Amino acid sequence: MSVQTDSEKRKQISVRGIVAVENVAEVKKAFNRHVHYTLVKDRNVATPRDYYFALAHTVRDHLVSRWIRTQQYYYDKDPKRVYYLSLEYYMGRSLQNTMINLGIQGTVDEALYQLGLDIEELEELEEDAGLGNGGLGRLAACFLDSMATLGLAAYGYGIRYEYGIFAQKIENGEQQEEPDDWLRYGNPWEKARPEFMLPVNFYGRVVDTPQGKKWVDTQVVFAMPYDNPIPGYNNNVVNTLRLWSAKSPIDFNLRFFNSGDYIQAVLDRNVAENISRVLYPNDNFFEGKELRLRQEYFMCAATLQDIVRRYKSSKFGSREAVRTTFESLPEKVAIQLNDTHPALAIPELLRILIDVENVPYEEAWQLVIKCCAYTNHTVLPEALERWPCSMLENVLPRHMQLIYHINFLHLQEVEKRWPGDMDRQRRMSLIEEEGEKRVNMAHLCVVGAHAVNGVAAIHSDILKATVFRDFFEMWPEKFQNKTNGITPRRWLLLCNPGLSDLICDKIGEEWTVHLEKLQGLKRWAKDPAFQRAVMKVKQENKLRLASLIERDTGVKINPASMFDVQVKRIHEYKRQLLNILHVMTLYNRIKRDPTAVNTPRTVMIGGKAAPGYYIAKQIIALACAVGNTINNDPDVGDKLKLIFLENYRVTLAERIMPAADLSEQISTAGTEASGTGNMKFMLNGALTVGTMDGANVEMAEEAGENNMFIFGMRVDDVEELKRRGYNAYEYYERNPELRQCVEQIRSGFFSPGEPGRFAHLADVLLHHDRFMHLADYDAYIEAQQKVSDLYQDQAKWAEMVIENIASSGKFSSDRTIAEYAREIWGVEPSWEKMPAPHETA
Repeated sequence: MSVQTDSEKRKQISVRGIVAVENVAEVKKAFNRHVHYTLVKDRNVATPRDYYFALAHTVRDHLVSRWIRTQQYYYDKDPKRVYYLSLEYYMGRSLQNTMINLGIQGTVDEALYQLGLDIEELEELEEDAGLGNGGLGRLAACFLDSMATLGLAAYGYGIRYEYGIFAQKIENGEQQEEPDDWLRYGNPWEKARPEFMLPVNFYGRVVDTPQGKKWVDTQVVFAMPYDNPIPGYNNNVVNTLRLWSAKSPIDFNLRFFNSGDYIQAVLDRNVAENISRVLYPNDNFFEGKELRLRQEYFMCAATLQDIVRRYKSSKFGSREAVRTTFESLPEKVAIQLNDTHPALAIPELLRILIDVENVPYEEAWQLVIKCCAYTNHTVLPEALERWPCSMLENVLPRHMQLIYHINFLHLQEVEKRWPGDMDRQRRMSLIEEEGEKRVNMAHLCVVGAHAVNGVAAIHSDILKATVFRDFFEMWPEKFQNKTNGITPRRWLLLCNPGLSDLICDKIGEEWTVHLEKLQGLKRWAKDPAFQRAVMKVKQENKLRLASLIERDTGVKINPASMFDVQVKRIHEYKRQLLNILHVMTLYNRIKRDPTAVNTPRTVMIGGKAAPGYYIAKQIIALACAVGNTINNDPDVGDKLKLIFLENYRVTLAERIMPAADLSEQISTAGTEASGTGNMKFMLNGALTVGTMDGANVEMAEEAGENNMFIFGMRVDDVEELKRRGYNAYEYYERNPELRQCVEQIRSGFFSPGEPGRFAHLADVLLHHDRFMHLADYDAYIEAQQKVSDLYQDQAKWAEMVIENIASSGKFSSDRTIAEYAREIWGVEPSWEKMPAPHETA
């Protein structure tokens, strides 16, 4: 079967813009101008990377006038502005996404073709902006896309990490981490704004003055903003992601030349600038390091100064000549805290209002609550941030004072509501007293915000029933659900042009901004011709991925096999181990009877383990060892393969999602807040095998459980088993196939050179398994058998694929952001198109 290139596919799709001869000529002219005048090269010496940069600058030219126009519009209209604060933004690449959103991809494709250049090769040279660990950071990126597409006056704020999430190398079957020096060649999409550099204070002490408290003797670090354009889809709106970089404040003067301090003074600059040096590579783990605390405050302090500056300089904020009034702040400012990482925004805004702007405490506190809202992303106790009071008192002494005061007044309210209930006061306090005194940052967020939301219906219910039960009883009106979503532009239009084309042929192009329109595909779910067309696109995507895997791993896989994929951060709760146990079971069955008829299956597992997470790294090593055994066993051949996908990231996800047949979403019920990979697979026509956890529950509601493979314990079953006491040995003794797998792990069957290499994992499964792998093993194996049986009936499989695609409209981040806008931020989304730069404003 011949495979069309992405370029050929892209040129077929009408939603990518009309290709006009004059526009192609303009792009060629701009491209050559950038080669000469921006890069100072000619075609004799220019490298492919130079051509990528010339192309990026050419596309950026189309952004800039829209970007300026958008900001002028916001200044003129002075709408309520939304500020999204996140320590992570997993943006991926910008070039193709920008071309699609601006509607110029077809034109640029043609221009590069006429210049004799391969646009796909140039796109591959762009570094991923990997400023996030996983789902939380990628969600923030999808939200920025939707906020621009919905015409919201929104700003993302974060940190411009010099080194993003580490590059993962698999050497001798084990994860090795390499630094992600993503800025080594520069970033053509950002614009430095040194004129808006702001001071951020650390350490020092607090003194009483006649004017009130004063924070003195501080160490200052400067926050330098870098602005990144965020284009909306086909609406000429370009919003801003502002990332802060730490700069040393040390000024040099002549005395340094006359003493031995000069060199040391230069070297000391690094200490300040380390704040934005590297992203902490931990997902769902709280790591209480002072540098992390400084990162969190650095981002919050710079951002809050910027927000207040913008409010004061707006028509609304500065209408009085004498002084700014702040009573209208909540009418103009909405601050969304993406998890607890930006929680210090609450005491920081309070500090600015009280200490700098002289607003009375009670008025200031009410303004903080009305402006701030908090999204919770996890119920795992090890992921909840709890900062030692001693560290906060040292690093941020004024903020610790404010937190103590907030807590004092809060506990007075609790006492009024439940007099004498000391246990409830202990549970609801912002300060945890057991052992070392700590500040519970989630409690600070709940007390200091007017809205608290989970990210899937089941997750929000669990928050209300467990983690925040006392707070829900006190303020039920604060709690909401906002089920996560993904942007259909990147996760279908960009990554799966073949399927996008088919959908446009059937239902038009409105689905790109109204994903619920996909419901219209249901009428063709049983149509044999449409089924064949959908499966043909899937097969082309599988061939492309198979070619990529063979190039990168040397393993030749059967493109006719079922592509069974689990890609996400490696964590015990996500249960990659359960997946591996299933692969081992299939392998053992083939070895017992090599002649038995089976459904060929290629299992792919990908994801990064936190560098200090020993068990997660062991899981990766086990996956590699099992794959090495299976992939080289002549008895197995094409029937089964296990591939560990190295260095999983946004760009690789864009290749994987369109090619997957089966999506593994198998976390222990009650542990995955939402998941968004599950939505990306569904949208691209993979069927889900999964537990009733996170957004899987709502996916089953939308598509019907009959169009998914749901298995295992529900949340209530898990809680009941915990109460009874989970005994893994019961399941181990009961099932011979399971026992064989566990013993193979323990005995070193898959690591004959190191027999004890994985014994610890066997011990975890039998003695220390918080996530109850063995309790769900039987149900999982049974569900996987149903998957194998159904895959034999390609017509029925295709029907279910189409039903899933047609049912995925709810999981657009446009829907999620519209709900945030109306129900939390108090702003109305708009799908109106701004005038293009060449049109009259």
